[in-house]
Amino acid sequence: MQEPSLNVLGQPLETCSTAPLTGFFRNGCCDTGPMDTGVHTVCAEMTAEFLALSKYLGNDLSTPRPEYGFAGLKPGDHWCLCAARFYQAHEEGAAPRVRLAATHIRTLDIVPLSILKEYAVDLPAG
Repeated sequence: MQEPSLNVLGQPLETCSTAPLTGFFRNGCCDTGPMDTGVHTVCAEMTAEFLALSKYLGNDLSTPRPEYGFAGLKPGDHWCLCAARFYQAHEEGAAPRVRLAATHIRTLDIVPLSILKEYAVDLPAG
């Protein structure tokens, strides 16, 4: 039996979103694997500012693409972002909020936990 994926806090990875259905494997979780070269591991809450930055940088997440079954994202939606894109948004001052419990531990290869905690909506007490 396969071990469950872990989040950045070392606990079992929680679901990020099933509406819209997210994740590299479209299972609602920010799981990753060898085929996920973009490391789609950060569970983020979309903001208008982040969606505009992403579109400007060449990844339009807000425009519907029915041919891919993609309705487009809007502020408030949760989505598994590429860890490097999240870090870039942090550097640009436009990073969205994140759910640590649903952000895969592999994110820590790219983004320090201290930065993730700055944007956490679910930072544990203590």
